[in-house]
Amino acid sequence: MTQRTPQGTAVLAAVMIGATLAATAACTANGEPAQQRKPKAQSENHKEGARGGNQDAPPPAPSAAGGGPDTPHAFTLVASGDVLPHSSIIRKANADAGGDGYDFVPMLAGAKPVVSKADLAICHMETVYGENGDYTGYPAFKSPPQIARALKATGYDACSTASNHTLDDGAAGVRRTLGALDKAGVKHAGSGRTAAEGRSPAWLRAGGAKVAELAYTYDTNGYPQPKGKPWTVNLMQRDRIVADARAARKAGADVVVVSVHWGTEWQDAPDRRQLSLGKELTASRTNGRPDIDLILGTHAHIPQAYEKVNGTWIVYGMGDQIAGDMINDEGANDPRGNQGTIGRFTFAPPARPGARWEVKKAEFIPHWFDTSTGRVTNLNAALDRGADVRDVRDRIRRIVLSRGAGKSGLVMGR
Repeated sequence: MTQRTPQGTAVLAAVMIGATLAATAACTANGEPAQQRKPKAQSENHKEGARGGNQDAPPPAPSAAGGGPDTPHAFTLVASGDVLPHSSIIRKANADAGGDGYDFVPMLAGAKPVVSKADLAICHMETVYGENGDYTGYPAFKSPPQIARALKATGYDACSTASNHTLDDGAAGVRRTLGALDKAGVKHAGSGRTAAEGRSPAWLRAGGAKVAELAYTYDTNGYPQPKGKPWTVNLMQRDRIVADARAARKAGADVVVVSVHWGTEWQDAPDRRQLSLGKELTASRTNGRPDIDLILGTHAHIPQAYEKVNGTWIVYGMGDQIAGDMINDEGANDPRGNQGTIGRFTFAPPARPGARWEVKKAEFIPHWFDTSTGRVTNLNAALDRGADVRDVRDRIRRIVLSRGAGKSGLVMGR
């Protein structure tokens, strides 16, 4: 384990150097060795419950009478990046709980003002949960289930759960994770305890609109789907995503959100697969109406660009929301691994029957996870308090706007 890198002004100054590092390391931190690309497949000997938390029917259709709470009106949706509890994060949560249990609420307090004020909030839970004190960081993550309660307390309504770490503890890890999210009241998409749950979106409601969130991952680090359970995690395939989006629309979804765990780690720019798949997904239409209304990307560990493609917003990578001191593929501490954004999109009702809900305002809020204090920091709020964070804030803004999103109306929020 390497010595913790000093934080504050020294780290922020190092950002401009770290920005030049581009590698393809996996989810490393605290000096732990680089992740193997194809770990040995793990056996699955656990029984799992049959209950599926996302098998509830879509929300009811809005009332035909005008003026009621279901009358369509604009709503805001926020989304944030990877929650990735390395060993140092687990220790910090234990310390925040006074040494008895784990408390992740203080870590996320800096995000709460933005998250809790949104009508809908979506996170990305990259890891699965352990139990009875069996909690581990990299390379095979098993996180304390208390994270689920903290996500709910922060204001999150749903989380994507499809990632390259979803099968780190086989079907048992998925079962524990989804059970904890259910208990906390956080919906989820991307993995399942049953076939029906695995294919089901997370159904949400805001502004009189029915919102369906779907989630997929590019890979599972070589771990196969558990035997007899090929639906345990959703894999990223263009035809599958389009079919699921159309099924959600047929089931009544007014807005379809697709979360994708994709891209090349430590690469500022979206890779060819992100660009090509993003173009294909946003071009997919049924009766002239786009099948997908928003794409939210995770996995790269660093902020990537936002872009409006075929009239639909894509966030190629939101960066990490919670992670330990990150080590890139070159074995160097890379402060970009603790930088991220929260995307905020304001949807307006259709201008005419059969049209889509349009994003009338698109924003990004730059943030940073300060590993010296173990806290999410809203960088604009920190600047208001006089913190020396302008360089890292401006670097994130430059990357986010690098594909012309500013000309399409994206602005920096607070």
